[in-house]
Amino acid sequence: MTVRVERTFELDASAEDVWEFIADPTKRASAISVVTGYEVRGDVTVWFVELPVLRRTIEVETRDVERRDGEYVKFVGKSKVLTVTGEHELTPTDDGCTLTNTFVVEGKFPGVEGFFERKFDDELDNLERELEERGHS
Repeated sequence: MTVRVERTFELDASAEDVWEFIADPTKRASAISVVTGYEVRGDVTVWFVELPVLRRTIEVETRDVERRDGEYVKFVGKSKVLTVTGEHELTPTDDGCTLTNTFVVEGKFPGVEGFFERKFDDELDNLERELEERGHS
């Protein structure tokens, strides 16, 4: 089973500030509540993800696979229990920017998709809040 979610944010923050955040794998990780830490290993950022359905923390190796500086980044995270693909597309506006976010999670363990299906709205709220706060600091 695959879970897919897409949401667009209208942000007061500048496109440059938002790009600085979404282009950095460690900053992206900081906005996700189930990521308890991360470690940079060359061109891979390992997210330590705590999944209650597994009752343990897993390592998800994330890597940017496509990037257009200032406007688009796509990353793929892989582990033994899931694969996540995330895309962020940035469009400047007169008073800030628009950020379109798409995430797809493919679970390889029972319950993983259901967990993310329930959590995606909260996680996207966290991301939006983080971006808004950074834009006003």
